[in-house]
Amino acid sequence: MSALTTMWTVLLKELRDIGRDRRTLGLTLLMGPLLFPALILGMGSLAEKRARTQIEQVLEVPTVGADRAPNLVAFLATRGIKAVEAPADLEDALRDQRVDVGLRISESFAEDWHAGRPALVEVVLDSSQRDSGIPGSRLRGALAAYGGQVGALRLLARGIDASVAQPVNTGTLDVATPDAKRGIMLSLMLPYFLILTAFLGGAALVLDATAGERERQSLEPLLATPAPRGAIVSGKIVAACVLGVVSLLLSLLAIKLSAQLGTGTARSLDMSMLTIAKLLFVLLPMLLIGTSLLTFLAAAAKSLKEAQSHMTWLMLLPMIPTIMLMASPVKTQLWQFAVPFLAQNQLLLKVIRHEAVSPQVWAVYLGCSLGLAGLLWLAAVLRYRQEKLAIST
Repeated sequence: MSALTTMWTVLLKELRDIGRDRRTLGLTLLMGPLLFPALILGMGSLAEKRARTQIEQVLEVPTVGADRAPNLVAFLATRGIKAVEAPADLEDALRDQRVDVGLRISESFAEDWHAGRPALVEVVLDSSQRDSGIPGSRLRGALAAYGGQVGALRLLARGIDASVAQPVNTGTLDVATPDAKRGIMLSLMLPYFLILTAFLGGAALVLDATAGERERQSLEPLLATPAPRGAIVSGKIVAACVLGVVSLLLSLLAIKLSAQLGTGTARSLDMSMLTIAKLLFVLLPMLLIGTSLLTFLAAAAKSLKEAQSHMTWLMLLPMIPTIMLMASPVKTQLWQFAVPFLAQNQLLLKVIRHEAVSPQVWAVYLGCSLGLAGLLWLAAVLRYRQEKLAIST
């Protein structure tokens, strides 16, 4: 029996075995397609609804000393901000989240105002509370507009053009492409989800095909055949990769369908079929890396529980580039495409943003990632060649 025939036979065997366990197969294939769209669309809908509510509704701001600045209070009312009586324990109310934001007008406001000096107005909030973000921005924006308006009127009253006080007229020219803007929401969570799905997408099959069979003592008859160990390992790895590709494809199609059925910002999650194909191509090496590593680890485990214990730290590995980029954003450089997980993260962002990927980048990425996958595959083959592998205890 040739190595290719052996690999094909093992592949069909493993797919047939996991196909009999319909619950495991269903969880493997459908967990991502059902969970991720629901999660990201639900979060997007809640965030959009919250932002819209906080921006459009009248904002009641507990104000200390509202009677000291009636004109300011009236101006804020025109901006949808209503000054209400402040509780005696305003700071405690902010910490306890009974109030989102407060305003304190200084006792010397009227005196400073008439003297032409800057009059103190304090925005009181707890910056550690996320609910204070939008109300605080609304209040600060309204106060800045009021200050600018009053400053311009004071200059005009003295016969001075208000534009004299504005020597620089600052504008913003956003050079981001429409595709890049649409990819902002996708780039927040999609890379981590896709890398994790690719990395551990075939975990159920790999763990059962190695540690599970070893625990059931059904691996020894397979290893006792004259079939090459490398072909046996390859068949198991390819079977896991097939399962992982199907799971990834279903997840991406579920996101696309959810985006088409969604409204508002959810529509920015829509992707073309060409983008989906590119994402799958980028993730194939990670799929090989994950299944080869899992096969190597599972072959060293004496039981399925011991093999499953590796899942905890393996799930944390794809988070490393995301956390690193959040803590210290770096410009894209060629060496990054040689680093596992970071390379996939950067390349996925390029595909999502519809940026051109140079042949040099593809060469570094594919060379390093496939090279690592090959080393892990070789390690798994060498582990399978150990005679003690067939012994469960």
